[in-house]
Amino acid sequence: MLHIDRDSGFIALHTAHTTYQMQVDGQGRLVHLYYGARCEAPRPFAPPQGDPGCWPNLLGMEWPAPGIGDNRYPFFEPEFADGTIAADLRFAGVDVLPEKYALPGLPAFRYGGEGVCVSLRDDTGLRVELLYGVFEECDLITRAAVIKNDGAAPVILRGAPSAVLDLPEGAGLDLVTFDGAWAAERTPHRAGVRPGVQSVGSVGGIPTHAHNPFVALCRPDAGEDHGDCWGAALVYSGNYRCQCELSAAGVRLSLGIEPYHFAWTLAPGEHFVTPEAAFVFSAEGFGAMSRRLHDAIRDHLLPAPWRDMRKPRPVLINSWEACYFDFDEPRLFALAAAAKKAGIDLFVLDDGWFKGRDADNSSLGDWVADPRKLPGGVAGLCAKINSLGLDFGIWIEPEAVNPDSDLYRAHPDWALHIPGRETLPIRNQYTLDFSREEVRREIFRQLCAVLDSCPVRYVKWDMNRSLANVYSAALPAARQGEVYHRYVLGVYEMQQKLTGRYPDLLLENCAGGGARFDCGMLYYSPQIWCSDNTDALDRLSIQYGTSFCYPPCVMGAHFSTVPNHITGRAASVEARMAAALSGTFGFELDLTRYTDAQLNDLRPYVDFYRAHGALLRAGDLWRLVPPTGRGAAWAIAAKDGGEAVVFAVGDVLDGRSLPLPFAAAGRWRAAAPGAKVEEWEGETLRRHGLPLPKAGGDLPGYLCWVCRAEPAG
Repeated sequence: MLHIDRDSGFIALHTAHTTYQMQVDGQGRLVHLYYGARCEAPRPFAPPQGDPGCWPNLLGMEWPAPGIGDNRYPFFEPEFADGTIAADLRFAGVDVLPEKYALPGLPAFRYGGEGVCVSLRDDTGLRVELLYGVFEECDLITRAAVIKNDGAAPVILRGAPSAVLDLPEGAGLDLVTFDGAWAAERTPHRAGVRPGVQSVGSVGGIPTHAHNPFVALCRPDAGEDHGDCWGAALVYSGNYRCQCELSAAGVRLSLGIEPYHFAWTLAPGEHFVTPEAAFVFSAEGFGAMSRRLHDAIRDHLLPAPWRDMRKPRPVLINSWEACYFDFDEPRLFALAAAAKKAGIDLFVLDDGWFKGRDADNSSLGDWVADPRKLPGGVAGLCAKINSLGLDFGIWIEPEAVNPDSDLYRAHPDWALHIPGRETLPIRNQYTLDFSREEVRREIFRQLCAVLDSCPVRYVKWDMNRSLANVYSAALPAARQGEVYHRYVLGVYEMQQKLTGRYPDLLLENCAGGGARFDCGMLYYSPQIWCSDNTDALDRLSIQYGTSFCYPPCVMGAHFSTVPNHITGRAASVEARMAAALSGTFGFELDLTRYTDAQLNDLRPYVDFYRAHGALLRAGDLWRLVPPTGRGAAWAIAAKDGGEAVVFAVGDVLDGRSLPLPFAAAGRWRAAAPGAKVEEWEGETLRRHGLPLPKAGGDLPGYLCWVCRAEPAG
């Protein structure tokens, strides 16, 4: 809901539980007043020391600009023709949009919502249009900006934030970031906000494994079910910065494109659109914050038709950990036949299927089937897989090229390369210049030839290196600061074209595991491979940290073999199933080594996912016991509190009872696979808990479906 008082310059954005307020002050500056729990009354604007002309660095600002007295870090840096880097932006108007804004060429939350545009203008002709989106039911506020050059000379943007949020709480806040490395992504780290600047981000061209473009601010006493929490996500898949600065005015949180290697020239009449930032606030702790973000992502970001959580997702088997590069058609067919016996829906052919691809040092860029491995090509294998009653999917890495490839030999200038310097091969490959239309066109042509040859139902889009040697042969020297962002726009355009041409295709993004796990990718693909590490114990932590922003239904998660291929660790079938069933659910192992009896033992879990898949995809996540030591517990519950799937892994299974805070009143039934049905009162489950079994061995696991059998009264 929107409230705009044009006479006073007061603007309020209301959601079901939150309010965002701003005000035009007596100097024409747009001042941020408040963002927190819903309140109808305007928060009064009180200039420091009662001085209406006070220093801007003592004010909360909606769009801070450099060079006019705001001495905090200048994320926004417009450079004018005379070398000046300064802007005095004053209020120029506000408009209610017919609907929530869209961002051409960029992902953004969609499917409903309200929109507001606030215009700011500098005397030079520089204009900034601040865009606000309001999704009332899920408490989501979005922000973006359009920066326009209405002047007579070019302007170079050397920094352009998506949003800035000034909070007066100051040193009374903690900052939570989600950090890690390959195979250990998105571990939460929490620390008090200290004076100065703290930031996470990336200069690798993708978000990378090191940090995630989601952060949270919270009060020191905030926990899973209590306390004030602000969550902030950047809807972007390239270089970014999430920055927190503590000063005398409070905490300033800024999100946007990383200023390193960014310089965008705006000729007169041109404009630049920033990526979107998304905010939620919760006064009920991290759990409620996450559930609101999950609702927003499922309902307002994922692509159709996959945003319908009732639509089944296929249970798949991926060939990678079963075969790696060493396979032929008979071996693949045997793996698919074993998967069929386990009740699996979809067979995915991973790396190694294109010509000459026996290791990672050749053939990327040549997307034609290798006749040595696939005599009938991809179409021939697909037909055989389909004859088993399985759908077919395939792995690609379109952004990469090996030096040993026909594509690179024909077009060496199509790879990112700094003239006069040796190009750095990472993983024996270079990165194609996706900022160039002719490069994207050729890769798209090759991929369409494969996808048109047979019914491919699923594509895994991988990206296994960061960007380096970033220089485009298609741009002049003065425009090289645009390459990183143009690259990301090229990736978005390719995925938009791919899903537009094949609207029923299930696209899964991947970047060496979870290096590009962000809201930008989720606009095009409804799931992302969470991590290359499928070890059940490590997945407890990886998926736990991921869940602070992202719903379980977008986390690519597979049941894999033991000992695990990365950690060498063993875990029970139940623990591995608990981790996999919490995500998209699939298999990543050589099922040809399983006996028929062992394959039949997997079917109850596949059947369990089919029976409860809609609940697992659409339900609310409750993090019941965080992954400390060797265990964790969580549940995914229906929004009415009438049913749930409960998971417990590791040392949580010590005979304790697990309280279920979502349980509605009435009589409940609980049933674990293969166990007898038991009955409980909802009040008992909520207050005293569901009794868990006592189990030992290599990382035990437990899951059960609980549902209300009879309402209270």
